Amino acid sequence: MLLKKKNIIIFLNLLLISCIVLISCSKGNSPVTDDTVNPPDPIDDGNPVGFQGEIDWVKTFGGSNIDQAVAIVKSDDNAYVVVGTTNSIDGDIIDKTTTDSDYWILKISETGELIWNRTFGGSNDDVATNISKTSDGGYIVSGYSRSNDGDVSGNAGFHDYWILKLNANGNKVWDKTFGFSGSDQAFDVFQTKDGGYFVTGFLDVTASGGAGNDGRGAGNRHGVGEYWAIKMDASGEYIWRRYFGGTESDISYSALETSDGGFLLIGASESEDLDVTDSKGSYDYWVVKVNAFGTKLWTKSYGGSEIDNGYAATATADGNFIIVGDSRSTDQDVTNPIGNADLWAVKFNGNGGIIWNRSFGGSQFDSARSIVPITDGNYLIAGATRSTDGDVSSNNGENDAWVVIMDANGVLVFEKTIGGSNFDFGEDAVLGHDNSAVLLVGNTESNDKDIPRFQGIKDLLIVKLK
Repeated sequence: MLLKKKNIIIFLNLLLISCIVLISCSKGNSPVTDDTVNPPDPIDDGNPVGFQGEIDWVKTFGGSNIDQAVAIVKSDDNAYVVVGTTNSIDGDIIDKTTTDSDYWILKISETGELIWNRTFGGSNDDVATNISKTSDGGYIVSGYSRSNDGDVSGNAGFHDYWILKLNANGNKVWDKTFGFSGSDQAFDVFQTKDGGYFVTGFLDVTASGGAGNDGRGAGNRHGVGEYWAIKMDASGEYIWRRYFGGTESDISYSALETSDGGFLLIGASESEDLDVTDSKGSYDYWVVKVNAFGTKLWTKSYGGSEIDNGYAATATADGNFIIVGDSRSTDQDVTNPIGNADLWAVKFNGNGGIIWNRSFGGSQFDSARSIVPITDGNYLIAGATRSTDGDVSSNNGENDAWVVIMDANGVLVFEKTIGGSNFDFGEDAVLGHDNSAVLLVGNTESNDKDIPRFQGIKDLLIVKLK
Protein backbone atom coordinates (compact mmCIF):
# COMPACT_ATOMS: atom_id res chain seq x y z
CA MET A 1 0.00 0.00 0.00
CA LEU A 2 2.82 2.42 0.92
CA LEU A 3 4.58 1.65 -2.36
CA LYS A 4 1.43 2.40 -4.32
CA LYS A 5 1.11 5.78 -2.59
CA LYS A 6 4.73 6.63 -3.40
CA ASN A 7 4.21 5.64 -7.05
CA ILE A 8 1.12 7.82 -7.24
CA ILE A 9 2.98 10.79 -5.76
CA ILE A 10 5.89 10.33 -8.18
CA PHE A 11 3.48 10.10 -11.11
CA LEU A 12 1.62 13.28 -10.07
CA ASN A 13 4.90 15.22 -9.65
CA LEU A 14 6.09 14.14 -13.10
CA LEU A 15 2.72 15.11 -14.58
CA LEU A 16 2.90 18.54 -12.93
CA ILE A 17 6.45 19.14 -14.22
CA SER A 18 5.41 18.14 -17.74
CA CYS A 19 2.46 20.57 -17.66
CA ILE A 20 4.68 23.40 -16.48
CA VAL A 21 7.20 22.73 -19.27
CA LEU A 22 4.44 22.67 -21.90
CA ILE A 23 2.91 25.92 -20.62
CA SER A 24 6.34 27.60 -20.50
CA CYS A 25 7.09 26.63 -24.08
CA SER A 26 3.72 27.79 -25.42
CA LYS A 27 3.59 31.18 -23.62
CA GLY A 28 6.88 33.01 -23.81
CA ASN A 29 5.27 36.14 -22.30
CA SER A 30 3.19 34.49 -19.57
CA PRO A 31 3.42 35.93 -16.04
CA VAL A 32 6.50 35.03 -14.01
CA THR A 33 5.21 33.14 -10.98
CA ASP A 34 6.64 31.91 -7.73
CA ASP A 35 5.21 30.32 -4.59
CA THR A 36 3.55 33.60 -3.56
CA VAL A 37 1.72 34.21 -6.86
CA ASN A 38 -0.94 31.83 -8.15
CA PRO A 39 -0.99 31.26 -11.91
CA PRO A 40 -4.19 32.46 -13.61
CA ASP A 41 -7.14 30.14 -13.95
CA PRO A 42 -8.00 28.95 -17.46
CA ILE A 43 -10.77 30.60 -19.44
CA ASP A 44 -13.63 28.10 -19.62
CA ASP A 45 -16.66 30.24 -20.55
CA GLY A 46 -15.34 33.06 -22.71
CA ASN A 47 -15.16 35.52 -19.79
CA PRO A 48 -11.88 36.64 -18.18
CA VAL A 49 -11.38 34.97 -14.80
CA GLY A 50 -7.73 35.79 -14.34
CA PHE A 51 -5.01 37.95 -15.84
CA GLN A 52 -3.23 36.02 -18.59
CA GLY A 53 -0.94 38.81 -19.76
CA GLU A 54 -1.88 38.38 -23.42
CA ILE A 55 -2.89 41.14 -25.83
CA ASP A 56 -6.67 41.46 -26.13
CA TRP A 57 -6.53 44.41 -28.53
CA VAL A 58 -4.29 47.24 -29.70
CA LYS A 59 -5.74 50.51 -30.98
CA THR A 60 -4.15 53.62 -32.43
CA PHE A 61 -5.84 56.98 -32.86
CA GLY A 62 -4.73 60.17 -34.55
CA GLY A 63 -4.24 61.91 -37.86
CA SER A 64 -1.38 62.71 -40.20
CA ASN A 65 0.65 64.70 -37.65
CA ILE A 66 1.87 64.04 -34.06
CA ASP A 67 -0.65 62.53 -31.63
CA GLN A 68 0.15 60.99 -28.26
CA ALA A 69 -1.39 59.93 -24.93
CA VAL A 70 0.05 60.60 -21.48
CA ALA A 71 -2.58 59.29 -19.03
CA ILE A 72 -5.72 57.16 -18.65
CA VAL A 73 -8.47 56.95 -16.02
CA LYS A 74 -11.57 54.79 -15.65
CA SER A 75 -14.93 56.48 -16.18
CA ASP A 76 -17.98 55.79 -14.02
CA ASP A 77 -19.77 53.96 -16.87
CA ASN A 78 -17.29 51.16 -17.57
CA ALA A 79 -15.28 53.04 -20.17
CA TYR A 80 -11.94 54.88 -20.12
CA VAL A 81 -10.91 58.51 -20.62
CA VAL A 82 -7.50 59.19 -22.14
CA VAL A 83 -5.66 62.51 -22.24
CA GLY A 84 -2.91 63.52 -24.62
CA THR A 85 -1.88 66.10 -27.18
CA THR A 86 -2.58 66.37 -30.89
CA ASN A 87 -1.16 68.42 -33.77
CA SER A 88 -3.42 66.78 -36.36
CA ILE A 89 -6.45 68.24 -38.11
CA ASP A 90 -7.63 65.07 -39.84
CA GLY A 91 -8.15 61.37 -39.21
CA ASP A 92 -9.80 60.83 -35.83
CA ILE A 93 -9.56 64.53 -34.91
CA ILE A 94 -12.83 66.17 -35.91
CA ASP A 95 -12.92 69.59 -34.20
CA LYS A 96 -9.53 71.14 -34.96
CA THR A 97 -8.42 73.31 -37.87
CA THR A 98 -4.85 74.40 -37.02
CA THR A 99 -1.69 72.32 -36.55
CA ASP A 100 -0.57 73.83 -33.25
CA SER A 101 -0.68 71.47 -30.25
CA ASP A 102 -3.94 71.11 -28.33
CA TYR A 103 -5.14 69.06 -25.37
CA TRP A 104 -6.85 65.92 -26.69
CA ILE A 105 -9.42 64.03 -24.60
CA LEU A 106 -10.82 60.69 -25.79
CA LYS A 107 -13.40 58.32 -24.33
CA ILE A 108 -12.75 54.67 -25.21
CA SER A 109 -15.08 51.70 -24.72
CA GLU A 110 -14.17 48.43 -23.04
CA THR A 111 -13.63 46.95 -26.51
CA GLY A 112 -11.40 49.81 -27.70
CA GLU A 113 -13.95 51.72 -29.73
CA LEU A 114 -13.82 55.51 -29.81
CA ILE A 115 -16.94 56.90 -28.09
CA TRP A 116 -16.06 60.60 -28.36
CA ASN A 117 -13.03 62.85 -28.58
CA ARG A 118 -12.54 66.57 -27.90
CA THR A 119 -9.71 69.05 -28.38
CA PHE A 120 -9.10 72.11 -26.20
CA GLY A 121 -6.70 74.99 -26.64
CA GLY A 122 -6.02 78.26 -28.37
CA SER A 123 -4.07 79.49 -31.37
CA ASN A 124 -0.67 78.56 -29.91
CA ASP A 125 0.76 75.34 -28.42
CA ASP A 126 -1.09 73.68 -25.53
CA VAL A 127 0.36 70.44 -24.09
CA ALA A 128 -1.58 68.12 -21.73
CA THR A 129 0.34 66.17 -19.09
CA ASN A 130 -2.14 64.34 -16.82
CA ILE A 131 -5.78 63.68 -15.94
CA SER A 132 -7.55 62.73 -12.70
CA LYS A 133 -11.13 61.80 -11.81
CA THR A 134 -13.19 64.24 -9.73
CA SER A 135 -15.94 63.52 -7.22
CA ASP A 136 -18.68 64.88 -9.53
CA GLY A 137 -17.93 62.25 -12.19
CA GLY A 138 -15.87 64.67 -14.26
CA TYR A 139 -12.16 65.19 -14.77
CA ILE A 140 -9.34 67.63 -14.03
CA VAL A 141 -6.52 68.00 -16.58
CA SER A 142 -3.03 69.47 -16.16
CA GLY A 143 -0.65 70.84 -18.75
CA TYR A 144 0.85 74.04 -20.06
CA SER A 145 -0.14 76.60 -22.65
CA ARG A 146 1.27 79.39 -24.80
CA SER A 147 -2.20 80.49 -25.89
CA ASN A 148 -4.22 83.49 -24.79
CA ASP A 149 -7.43 82.82 -26.69
CA GLY A 150 -9.87 80.06 -27.55
CA ASP A 151 -10.39 77.83 -24.52
CA VAL A 152 -7.46 79.41 -22.64
CA SER A 153 -8.53 82.25 -20.35
CA GLY A 154 -5.17 84.04 -20.16
CA ASN A 155 -1.42 83.91 -20.42
CA ALA A 156 1.26 85.74 -18.44
CA GLY A 157 4.28 84.77 -20.51
CA PHE A 158 5.83 81.99 -22.56
CA HIS A 159 4.24 78.87 -21.00
CA ASP A 160 1.72 78.94 -18.16
CA TYR A 161 0.22 76.15 -16.09
CA TRP A 162 -3.16 75.46 -17.72
CA ILE A 163 -5.71 73.58 -15.60
CA LEU A 164 -8.88 72.41 -17.35
CA LYS A 165 -12.00 71.16 -15.53
CA LEU A 166 -14.32 68.91 -17.55
CA ASN A 167 -17.66 67.30 -16.82
CA ALA A 168 -18.43 63.61 -17.36
CA ASN A 169 -19.21 64.22 -21.05
CA GLY A 170 -15.88 65.91 -21.71
CA ASN A 171 -17.28 69.44 -21.86
CA LYS A 172 -15.37 72.36 -20.37
CA VAL A 173 -16.57 73.58 -16.97
CA TRP A 174 -13.75 76.05 -16.22
CA ASP A 175 -10.05 76.68 -16.79
CA LYS A 176 -7.29 78.43 -14.86
CA THR A 177 -3.81 79.59 -15.84
CA PHE A 178 -0.91 80.23 -13.48
CA GLY A 179 2.49 81.59 -14.42
CA PHE A 180 4.82 84.47 -15.10
CA SER A 181 6.96 85.56 -18.06
CA GLY A 182 8.92 82.32 -18.50
CA SER A 183 8.19 78.65 -19.20
CA ASP A 184 6.00 77.39 -16.35
CA GLN A 185 4.81 73.81 -16.87
CA ALA A 186 2.30 71.76 -14.85
CA PHE A 187 2.75 67.98 -14.84
CA ASP A 188 0.18 66.64 -12.36
CA VAL A 189 -3.15 67.71 -10.87
CA PHE A 190 -5.70 65.98 -8.64
CA GLN A 191 -8.66 66.70 -6.40
CA THR A 192 -7.84 66.97 -2.69
CA LYS A 193 -9.78 65.59 0.26
CA ASP A 194 -11.28 69.01 1.00
CA GLY A 195 -12.81 69.25 -2.49
CA GLY A 196 -10.14 71.59 -3.86
CA TYR A 197 -7.26 70.76 -6.19
CA PHE A 198 -3.49 70.47 -6.08
CA VAL A 199 -1.11 70.97 -9.00
CA THR A 200 2.65 70.54 -9.27
CA GLY A 201 5.24 71.16 -11.95
CA PHE A 202 8.07 73.50 -12.90
CA LEU A 203 8.41 77.25 -12.35
CA ASP A 204 10.88 79.26 -14.42
CA VAL A 205 11.86 81.20 -11.32
CA THR A 206 14.59 83.21 -13.06
CA ALA A 207 11.99 84.64 -15.43
CA SER A 208 9.50 85.19 -12.59
CA GLY A 209 12.06 87.30 -10.72
CA GLY A 210 11.39 85.23 -7.59
CA ALA A 211 7.61 85.67 -7.71
CA GLY A 212 5.35 82.68 -7.12
CA ASN A 213 6.52 81.93 -3.57
CA ASP A 214 3.67 83.63 -1.72
CA GLY A 215 4.10 83.89 2.02
CA ARG A 216 7.76 82.93 2.16
CA GLY A 217 8.92 86.53 1.86
CA ALA A 218 11.72 88.18 -0.11
CA GLY A 219 15.21 86.74 -0.26
CA ASN A 220 14.00 83.25 -1.27
CA ARG A 221 14.76 83.67 -4.95
CA HIS A 222 16.44 80.55 -6.25
CA GLY A 223 17.93 79.62 -9.62
CA VAL A 224 17.01 78.16 -13.01
CA GLY A 225 13.76 76.43 -12.11
CA GLU A 226 11.90 75.06 -9.11
CA TYR A 227 9.25 72.60 -8.08
CA TRP A 228 6.10 74.75 -8.06
CA ALA A 229 3.14 73.57 -5.98
CA ILE A 230 -0.24 75.31 -6.01
CA LYS A 231 -3.18 74.54 -3.73
CA MET A 232 -6.53 75.57 -5.23
CA ASP A 233 -10.09 75.76 -3.96
CA ALA A 234 -13.04 73.96 -5.57
CA SER A 235 -13.43 76.62 -8.26
CA GLY A 236 -9.73 76.64 -9.19
CA GLU A 237 -8.71 79.83 -7.39
CA TYR A 238 -5.33 79.46 -5.76
CA ILE A 239 -5.02 79.41 -1.99
CA TRP A 240 -1.21 79.24 -1.80
CA ARG A 241 1.77 78.89 -4.12
CA ARG A 242 5.23 77.64 -3.11
CA TYR A 243 8.41 76.75 -4.94
CA PHE A 244 11.29 74.56 -3.79
CA GLY A 245 14.74 73.78 -5.17
CA GLY A 246 18.25 75.05 -5.61
CA THR A 247 20.22 77.06 -8.14
CA GLU A 248 19.96 74.49 -10.95
CA SER A 249 16.99 72.78 -12.64
CA ASP A 250 14.44 71.04 -10.41
CA ILE A 251 11.26 69.59 -11.99
CA SER A 252 8.30 68.05 -10.16
CA TYR A 253 6.48 65.47 -12.28
CA SER A 254 4.02 64.11 -9.73
CA ALA A 255 2.52 64.64 -6.28
CA LEU A 256 0.52 62.79 -3.61
CA GLU A 257 -1.77 63.96 -0.83
CA THR A 258 -0.66 62.28 2.41
CA SER A 259 -2.82 61.00 5.27
CA ASP A 260 -1.89 63.98 7.46
CA GLY A 261 -3.31 66.44 4.93
CA GLY A 262 0.08 67.40 3.53
CA PHE A 263 1.66 66.61 0.18
CA LEU A 264 4.66 64.84 -1.32
CA LEU A 265 6.21 66.46 -4.41
CA ILE A 266 8.01 63.98 -6.66
CA GLY A 267 10.53 64.61 -9.43
CA ALA A 268 14.18 65.21 -10.25
CA SER A 269 16.74 67.72 -9.04
CA GLU A 270 20.01 68.90 -10.55
CA SER A 271 20.75 71.22 -7.62
CA GLU A 272 23.01 70.70 -4.64
CA ASP A 273 22.20 73.75 -2.52
CA LEU A 274 19.41 75.74 -0.85
CA ASP A 275 16.47 73.31 -0.35
CA VAL A 276 18.53 70.39 -1.74
CA THR A 277 20.65 69.22 1.19
CA ASP A 278 21.79 65.70 0.22
CA SER A 279 22.57 65.69 -3.52
CA LYS A 280 23.98 62.39 -4.82
CA GLY A 281 25.09 63.34 -8.33
CA SER A 282 24.07 64.85 -11.66
CA TYR A 283 20.29 64.45 -11.31
CA ASP A 284 18.57 62.70 -8.39
CA TYR A 285 15.10 61.55 -7.55
CA TRP A 286 13.98 64.35 -5.23
CA VAL A 287 11.05 64.26 -2.78
CA VAL A 288 9.73 67.31 -0.92
CA LYS A 289 7.26 66.89 1.96
CA VAL A 290 5.07 69.89 2.78
CA ASN A 291 2.19 70.32 5.21
CA ALA A 292 -1.35 71.35 4.29
CA PHE A 293 -0.28 75.01 4.12
CA GLY A 294 2.73 74.46 1.86
CA THR A 295 5.37 74.68 4.58
CA LYS A 296 8.40 72.51 3.85
CA LEU A 297 8.86 69.71 6.40
CA TRP A 298 11.71 67.73 4.82
CA THR A 299 13.41 66.88 1.52
CA LYS A 300 15.22 63.75 0.39
CA SER A 301 17.41 62.85 -2.60
CA TYR A 302 17.77 59.30 -3.96
CA GLY A 303 20.26 58.12 -6.55
CA GLY A 304 23.91 57.87 -7.45
CA SER A 305 26.56 59.86 -9.24
CA GLU A 306 24.85 59.76 -12.67
CA ILE A 307 21.40 60.89 -13.91
CA ASP A 308 18.37 59.60 -11.99
CA ASN A 309 14.89 60.93 -12.87
CA GLY A 310 11.82 60.20 -10.73
CA TYR A 311 8.49 60.44 -12.59
CA ALA A 312 5.74 58.95 -10.42
CA ALA A 313 4.94 57.70 -6.93
CA THR A 314 2.24 55.90 -4.99
CA ALA A 315 1.32 55.32 -1.37
CA THR A 316 1.62 51.72 -0.16
CA ALA A 317 -0.78 49.72 1.99
CA ASP A 318 1.66 49.76 4.92
CA GLY A 319 1.80 53.56 5.10
CA ASN A 320 4.97 54.04 3.06
CA PHE A 321 5.65 55.18 -0.53
CA ILE A 322 7.22 53.94 -3.78
CA ILE A 323 8.77 56.23 -6.40
CA VAL A 324 9.69 55.05 -9.91
CA GLY A 325 11.58 56.45 -12.89
CA ASP A 326 14.94 55.61 -14.41
CA SER A 327 18.52 55.51 -13.16
CA ARG A 328 21.85 55.58 -14.96
CA SER A 329 23.79 55.30 -11.69
CA THR A 330 25.67 52.27 -10.42
CA ASP A 331 26.60 53.47 -6.94
CA GLN A 332 25.36 55.00 -3.66
CA ASP A 333 21.58 54.31 -3.33
CA VAL A 334 21.49 52.21 -6.53
CA THR A 335 22.57 48.83 -5.23
CA ASN A 336 21.56 46.45 -8.04
CA PRO A 337 22.14 48.18 -11.42
CA ILE A 338 21.61 46.13 -14.56
CA GLY A 339 22.28 48.10 -17.75
CA ASN A 340 22.66 51.45 -19.47
CA ALA A 341 19.67 52.87 -17.61
CA ASP A 342 17.22 50.87 -15.52
CA LEU A 343 13.67 51.17 -14.39
CA TRP A 344 14.39 52.05 -10.75
CA ALA A 345 11.91 51.70 -7.87
CA VAL A 346 12.57 53.06 -4.38
CA LYS A 347 10.37 52.36 -1.35
CA PHE A 348 10.72 54.92 1.43
CA ASN A 349 8.99 55.70 4.73
CA GLY A 350 7.17 58.79 5.95
CA ASN A 351 10.44 60.47 6.93
CA GLY A 352 12.12 59.76 3.58
CA GLY A 353 14.24 56.82 4.76
CA ILE A 354 14.90 54.12 2.14
CA ILE A 355 13.28 50.75 2.86
CA TRP A 356 14.45 49.07 -0.36
CA ASN A 357 15.41 49.83 -3.95
CA ARG A 358 14.99 47.64 -7.04
CA SER A 359 16.27 47.87 -10.62
CA PHE A 360 14.48 46.24 -13.58
CA GLY A 361 15.56 46.03 -17.20
CA GLY A 362 18.31 44.81 -19.45
CA SER A 363 21.52 46.10 -20.98
CA GLN A 364 19.91 49.11 -22.73
CA PHE A 365 17.64 51.99 -21.62
CA ASP A 366 14.61 51.10 -19.49
CA SER A 367 12.29 53.55 -17.75
CA ALA A 368 9.05 53.86 -15.77
CA ARG A 369 6.52 56.66 -16.18
CA SER A 370 3.70 55.62 -13.84
CA ILE A 371 2.89 53.34 -10.91
CA VAL A 372 -0.47 52.39 -9.34
CA PRO A 373 -1.44 49.82 -6.71
CA ILE A 374 -3.54 46.91 -7.97
CA THR A 375 -4.94 43.67 -6.52
CA ASP A 376 -3.08 41.26 -4.23
CA GLY A 377 -0.75 43.98 -2.98
CA ASN A 378 0.96 44.30 -6.35
CA TYR A 379 1.92 47.42 -8.32
CA LEU A 380 1.33 48.15 -11.99
CA ILE A 381 4.07 50.11 -13.75
CA ALA A 382 4.02 51.59 -17.26
CA GLY A 383 7.16 52.54 -19.14
CA ALA A 384 9.39 51.72 -22.06
CA THR A 385 12.42 49.60 -22.88
CA ARG A 386 15.13 49.31 -25.52
CA SER A 387 16.53 46.12 -24.01
CA THR A 388 16.32 42.58 -25.35
CA ASP A 389 17.75 40.77 -22.34
CA GLY A 390 17.78 40.68 -18.55
CA ASP A 391 14.24 41.18 -17.23
CA VAL A 392 12.94 42.02 -20.71
CA SER A 393 11.56 38.92 -22.43
CA SER A 394 11.34 40.35 -25.97
CA ASN A 395 11.70 43.50 -28.04
CA ASN A 396 10.00 44.23 -31.35
CA GLY A 397 12.18 47.09 -32.53
CA GLU A 398 13.87 50.33 -31.57
CA ASN A 399 11.87 50.87 -28.40
CA ASP A 400 8.81 49.13 -26.96
CA ALA A 401 6.11 50.10 -24.52
CA TRP A 402 6.61 48.07 -21.36
CA VAL A 403 4.17 46.82 -18.71
CA VAL A 404 5.66 45.64 -15.42
CA ILE A 405 3.96 44.21 -12.33
CA MET A 406 5.93 43.89 -9.11
CA ASP A 407 4.83 42.64 -5.70
CA ALA A 408 4.91 44.44 -2.36
CA ASN A 409 8.54 43.44 -1.83
CA GLY A 410 9.69 44.78 -5.18
CA VAL A 411 9.89 41.34 -6.82
CA LEU A 412 9.12 41.17 -10.56
CA VAL A 413 5.86 39.26 -11.07
CA PHE A 414 5.09 40.00 -14.72
CA GLU A 415 6.42 41.99 -17.67
CA LYS A 416 5.42 42.38 -21.30
CA THR A 417 6.55 44.53 -24.21
CA ILE A 418 4.23 45.91 -26.89
CA GLY A 419 5.31 47.57 -30.12
CA GLY A 420 6.56 47.36 -33.66
CA SER A 421 9.88 47.86 -35.40
CA ASN A 422 10.03 51.61 -34.67
CA PHE A 423 9.66 53.71 -31.49
CA ASP A 424 6.85 52.85 -29.07
CA PHE A 425 6.42 54.29 -25.56
CA GLY A 426 4.18 53.52 -22.60
CA GLU A 427 3.18 56.46 -20.39
CA ASP A 428 0.42 55.24 -18.06
CA ALA A 429 -1.61 52.14 -17.19
CA VAL A 430 -4.67 51.21 -15.13
CA LEU A 431 -6.36 48.04 -14.00
CA GLY A 432 -9.53 47.39 -15.98
CA HIS A 433 -13.05 47.66 -14.60
CA ASP A 434 -13.29 43.91 -13.95
CA ASN A 435 -9.89 43.86 -12.18
CA SER A 436 -8.60 41.21 -14.59
CA ALA A 437 -7.25 43.35 -17.43
CA VAL A 438 -4.63 46.06 -17.85
CA LEU A 439 -4.95 49.08 -20.15
CA LEU A 440 -1.79 50.91 -21.26
CA VAL A 441 -1.55 54.22 -23.13
CA GLY A 442 1.35 55.95 -24.85
CA ASN A 443 2.43 56.59 -28.42
CA THR A 444 3.81 54.74 -31.42
CA GLU A 445 5.76 55.40 -34.60
CA SER A 446 5.42 51.77 -35.76
CA ASN A 447 3.24 50.20 -38.43
CA ASP A 448 3.87 46.48 -37.95
CA LYS A 449 4.03 43.60 -35.47
CA ASP A 450 1.77 44.54 -32.51
CA ILE A 451 0.66 47.83 -34.13
CA PRO A 452 -2.27 47.25 -36.54
CA ARG A 453 -2.73 50.78 -37.92
CA PHE A 454 -0.56 53.86 -38.31
CA GLN A 455 -1.78 57.18 -39.64
CA GLY A 456 0.85 59.86 -39.19
CA ILE A 457 4.17 60.90 -37.73
CA LYS A 458 3.17 59.57 -34.30
CA ASP A 459 -0.11 57.99 -33.16
CA LEU A 460 -1.80 57.70 -29.78
CA LEU A 461 -1.47 54.10 -28.57
CA ILE A 462 -3.84 52.18 -26.29
CA VAL A 463 -3.45 48.48 -25.47
CA LYS A 464 -5.59 46.07 -23.47
CA LEU A 465 -3.94 43.04 -21.89
CA LYS A 466 -6.22 40.34 -20.47
